[in-house]
Amino acid sequence: MFLENTVNHKEQFGWIEVICGSMFSGKTEELIRRLKRAQFAKQKVEIFKPAIDTRYHDEMVVSHDSNEIRSTPVPAAANIAILAQGCDVVGIDEAQFFDDEIVKICNDLANQGIRVIVAGLDMDFKGNPFGPMPALMATAEYVTKVHAVCTRTGNLANYSFRKTANDKLVMLGETEEYEPLSRAAYFYAMKKSEEK
Repeated sequence: MFLENTVNHKEQFGWIEVICGSMFSGKTEELIRRLKRAQFAKQKVEIFKPAIDTRYHDEMVVSHDSNEIRSTPVPAAANIAILAQGCDVVGIDEAQFFDDEIVKICNDLANQGIRVIVAGLDMDFKGNPFGPMPALMATAEYVTKVHAVCTRTGNLANYSFRKTANDKLVMLGETEEYEPLSRAAYFYAMKKSEEK
């Protein structure tokens, strides 16, 4: 279980929290939970998501369980630095889709005293580290890795297996296109798809 940091007012620095895992693991659900707690505590909260993510809603961050929170879609990480001024807490969903500048932006915000909560896929569908997520995880004070349940074995899943024959790195999708798999199930599924 994650417990929020206590604030040391003398230090005047924020911190970075990263929530990562496979698809269907509850990353966005956990992001929304933390942000709603901050809002309940009367903190000034801003939430951002990549403009390309329009799966559920244009302006809302929405979890697979239909939990939602209002957000600002932005085309690039640089927009976040401008729009986050004066905030206590900044939430960023689907961070893997942002350019590498997101790492500097998150660190700059934390250095300005802002709590930054980032959620994103840690691996792409090929099982490789995804975009800026490794660097965000390395510089974050807190990293929470959440897991889905493997659709084939019932074990913990940490891989996002793409069921369609599309080789593009970025492909938005849901259960029709992706399924969460354990290491063993992913290994066998990839082996089978390579044989085709």
